[in-house]
Amino acid sequence: MRIDDLFGREDPVFSFEFFPPKTPEGHANLFRAVEELRALDPAFVSVTYGAGGSTRDTTIDLVTRIRRDYGLEAMAHFTCVGATVDELRATLDGFRAAGVENVLALRGDPPAGETEWRATEGGLEHSSQLVDLIAADYDFAIAGACFPETHIHAASPDDDLRHLKEKVDAGVSFLITQLFFDNAVYEDFVARARAIGIDVPIVPGIMPITNVSQIERITQLCGSDLPADLRAQLDARAEDAEAVLDFGVAYATLQCAELLAMGAPGVHFYTLNRSPATRAILSALKLSRPWDRARHVLVRSA
Repeated sequence: MRIDDLFGREDPVFSFEFFPPKTPEGHANLFRAVEELRALDPAFVSVTYGAGGSTRDTTIDLVTRIRRDYGLEAMAHFTCVGATVDELRATLDGFRAAGVENVLALRGDPPAGETEWRATEGGLEHSSQLVDLIAADYDFAIAGACFPETHIHAASPDDDLRHLKEKVDAGVSFLITQLFFDNAVYEDFVARARAIGIDVPIVPGIMPITNVSQIERITQLCGSDLPADLRAQLDARAEDAEAVLDFGVAYATLQCAELLAMGAPGVHFYTLNRSPATRAILSALKLSRPWDRARHVLVRSA
């Protein structure tokens, strides 16, 4: 099933992101989360691709198993780090042989221990080139990443948007945002994207806050901002893990409800391979159906 065919229907598209675990315990946690979240009937799940392509085979295996054993559509993340064009094609051939129909095309992060991104000799330099490669020879639905608060390596917000349009023009059929905590940032980003001709669905990526130090580390890595009022509420609960979790679930639920009422085409949840927070949020959303009062056609535009 091509994920891009799901947009534009009456209900929003909900999805979950998982990452390949490194230990047997981690695998058990992952599939426990998959089993528990399956009951919420997500449109699809995605599986990340480790820095430098370090989890390539595991990603393929997990996508295959989730599709086969759990009946969920699964999208494989795919980067051009650490691989030649021939090696990229071999991985794409592996996806196709496994029955994968959806790929999230990314430039990718540098390999572990490196801070600067370098193109591999005989490989590709930009995610738009990767999209070109996929679109030319493979019948996949291609997703792309976008950054409402601007990619950390972009020269400027406008430059970042120009590169994003290149990806869309090359064949990306829907976008998933980096995590953010201020919905005005998303609304402004979508308006600017529409203004330069990016007309594909832009799905907000949401990470429920369950741990203060963890979310501080993640936002520092990806360049997302923790608004001052949100940070103050987290700081007030920093010594009470249960209070942080309860507040994080409440905040994400309100954030998602507002996004869906704004007309966002769905929500992609960064689960960190855990289910309780995401289960609580999505269950509440499905009961309240905030998308029934969507007010901005612009944001929902496909």
